[in-house]
Amino acid sequence: MSTRIEELLDVLRVPPGKKIDLKKDYDPGFTGKWVKKEEAEETLARGVQLLAEMQDKLWAQNQYALLMILQALDAAGKDGVIKHVMSGVNPQGVDVHSFKGPSSEELDHDYLWRNFKALPSRGRIGIFNRSYYEEVLVVRVHPEFLASQQLPLALKDKRIWRRRFEEINNFEKYLVDNGIIIVKIFLYVSKDVQKERFLERALMPEKNWKFSAADIKERAHWDDYIAAYEDLFNHTSTEWAPWYIVPADHKWFTRLAVAAVLYNTMKNLNLAYPTVSEQQKQALLAAKDELESEDGGLKDKAVVKAEAEAAADPQAPAASSEVTRDEAKKRSRKKGKKNQK
Repeated sequence: MSTRIEELLDVLRVPPGKKIDLKKDYDPGFTGKWVKKEEAEETLARGVQLLAEMQDKLWAQNQYALLMILQALDAAGKDGVIKHVMSGVNPQGVDVHSFKGPSSEELDHDYLWRNFKALPSRGRIGIFNRSYYEEVLVVRVHPEFLASQQLPLALKDKRIWRRRFEEINNFEKYLVDNGIIIVKIFLYVSKDVQKERFLERALMPEKNWKFSAADIKERAHWDDYIAAYEDLFNHTSTEWAPWYIVPADHKWFTRLAVAAVLYNTMKNLNLAYPTVSEQQKQALLAAKDELESEDGGLKDKAVVKAEAEAAADPQAPAASSEVTRDEAKKRSRKKGKKNQK
């Protein structure tokens, strides 16, 4: 499984420092050779379980935070990815933020300000549904948005996009250097499939609420957006925060691929539960003795259940459980001697 994931990610990852051609190098309909559609549901379910285990360790260790940035053209399936891939994680440890057009207050600050406020704290997963990358996408495709920003005229020159690429790279390097790991994913949907999904929204009553006339207007700028994305990938896919271009024409493959990217990223962090100090071990043993001595020392259901779960825990080292038993016996013998006196 690990080998297959690595092979898949090598295909999806935008190599830092290499110029890519989005239309020639990536296929929105690609599904690879790693898994068949018939296996997708079962494989995703296993992946969701693994992500839940990783998240639990991320929370317990409390050293890293994970930020997933989702970018896409309309109808690529961002909401569906969040819903399905993150379905097994603890919602208390996940924050999702959707960034639309900036407010007047946000326009009075630098373009990273509203995103900086929403960054995940240690132990948590943050998801940006769109992000500061809109500043080099929508704003670039629609020059009137740049004109309305409260910037000195001298800064609204042709070099602004290169400057913003550099600013974003520096910002992300700062985050990674401070333990906020960044996963950047672009859901690449084809123009034909986008048309099909727009028609579904217009014709199917249960999907009417998703339809927006603004999406149709943006579709007219398809080529401009593709060019803007391509330039973005070529300038902001870095060693510390690479881009992954995930084919989005087949939802089952899209969700599996995103889960694979997240799992591999978290696996490489070597997450683990915190080790317990000797003082904490002694406190645990004392608490265990006190609980087991209730009702005359007879093993009630709670004790039996706890012992069974501990024995079945694959992450509980056998050596530590033996030490616990030995120490418990010693403590029991000491208590017996005191009572005899």
